[in-house]
Amino acid sequence: MTRLIGIYGAGGCGRGIMPLARAMLLAEDARLVFIDDGAAQSHINGHAVMSFARFNEEEADDKHVALAVAASAVRAEMARKCDEAGLPLLSVWARDAIVMDNVEIAEGALVSPYVTFTSNIKVGRCFHANLYSYVEHDCVIGDYVTFAPGVRCNGNIRIGDRAYIGSGAVIRQNLTIGADAVVGMGAIVTKDVPPGVTVVGNPARILEKN
Repeated sequence: MTRLIGIYGAGGCGRGIMPLARAMLLAEDARLVFIDDGAAQSHINGHAVMSFARFNEEEADDKHVALAVAASAVRAEMARKCDEAGLPLLSVWARDAIVMDNVEIAEGALVSPYVTFTSNIKVGRCFHANLYSYVEHDCVIGDYVTFAPGVRCNGNIRIGDRAYIGSGAVIRQNLTIGADAVVGMGAIVTKDVPPGVTVVGNPARILEKN
């Protein structure tokens, strides 16, 4: 049986996920490649780079794709393309990620080293949890949400689809982050964030557009 795994995105995110996928699939006979329509190189870090069309045309008994682009809306569009092409999504987990009780995480998650999920958590499709992030108890997280490194998501938080939480952000317990919202790097979120806005600072405030 031939198995072909595509890491969709050869930028920094994809190059961070590829070694995790390689380690996860070490005991399996799988060929791992990057998928990137804009890459100038034919090989990156020892792996071939293919266009999406070429990957879709490659002969294999089994194909899966991991969506390795941090931008939430872009990842949602990539998932749509994979769904239309009949390409199932792959979740990639670091071996040292910690998952406690009653944690439900949908397909396509990418979970980096030293990420922790405590208990009674529900996470939607294609979640990205970057280095040293944590999700505390009773959180509900939507589809295509991104946590940059070091996000601290405390208990009983609701996060809408496609939200992006920047590096080092802290979200106080019992809050809601709306769909398509952006929480800036290092922000301290102490109250609900409406959909579609960007918040920055300590305490986090809406960034007004000029």
